[in-house]
Amino acid sequence: MGRILDHLLYPRWRALRAFPLRARKAVEAAVRASESTHSGELRFVVEGGLDMAYLLRGVSSRQRAGELFHKLRVDRTKAQSGVLIYVQLADRRVEILADRGIDSQVQEDTWRTICRLMEEAFAVGNFERGAVAGVEAVGRVLAAHFPAGKDDIDELPNAPEVL
Repeated sequence: MGRILDHLLYPRWRALRAFPLRARKAVEAAVRASESTHSGELRFVVEGGLDMAYLLRGVSSRQRAGELFHKLRVDRTKAQSGVLIYVQLADRRVEILADRGIDSQVQEDTWRTICRLMEEAFAVGNFERGAVAGVEAVGRVLAAHFPAGKDDIDELPNAPEVL
């Protein structure tokens, strides 16, 4: 019951308050800069509270991230190089999912460490700083394993999405 209440009390407008236009522009710039250093494709998504249907089914933030990974076509990049950074504000969770081309090279612990760093920043209200630091950290990991090539194209939107 507590989780349902948390989600009901976190509508989209609260997510937009945590990530105002200035913060979203900073995240977009960080994604663009990051993608210039590697061949990966980043997608940043923030969601306030889940709909009641998800809550009644017990959908976790990880499961929701998996659904969005497919729905937002992060899994459809040419080189299987998509990475989703999903921020679930009501659950106070960050999830990072990577497509097959990346997942086979980067250990899950690497992503978990970045998620926890972002969650720590968010816990004290530093949403912009935590988001930008997370994007930059993911970018460093990708640059180490998947350096930018001369034929890289931008396949996914760089602007964060707030649901």
